[in-house]
Amino acid sequence: MSQGYYDTAQVCLNGHVITMEYETAIEFRSKHCGECGESTIIKCSNCNTKIRGYYHLPDVIGLYSDIVSSYCHECGKAYPWTEAKIEAARELTEELEELTDEEKELLKKSLDDLVKDSPRTVVATTRFKRLVGKATPEIATGFKDILVDIVSETAKKAIWG
Repeated sequence: MSQGYYDTAQVCLNGHVITMEYETAIEFRSKHCGECGESTIIKCSNCNTKIRGYYHLPDVIGLYSDIVSSYCHECGKAYPWTEAKIEAARELTEELEELTDEEKELLKKSLDDLVKDSPRTVVATTRFKRLVGKATPEIATGFKDILVDIVSETAKKAIWG
């Protein structure tokens, strides 16, 4: 049986997937995103490793997914779309008039642990729910819209069910 391989994904800087088959379906390549106009990348900006796309397995029909990782599989650094969403959530934290400055800092520190599935994720989700629970519904919805695509599955289930 032949070995499978990863194709390269092309993703815009905001995280919209252009194609998961950059190498094998060149007709789908694009320099800019059709959804937001941002530039696209195919490699990690930190280590220059290609972003993993569709996994080709000879003689097997797979299920196509257009979900791209939040972190580089080679160096572990966050991709630009992950960094941008965490930064947007940090900025939104400043809009929480219901929180003290200390609570805002705690919430900001918890954001990184929401994205990674680690032992600290449970602590981060508990803190996030408690602090964002003090917010207006508009702010809470804003956090969900920003974070839902990048938080770990554990955090997603704990926060939004």
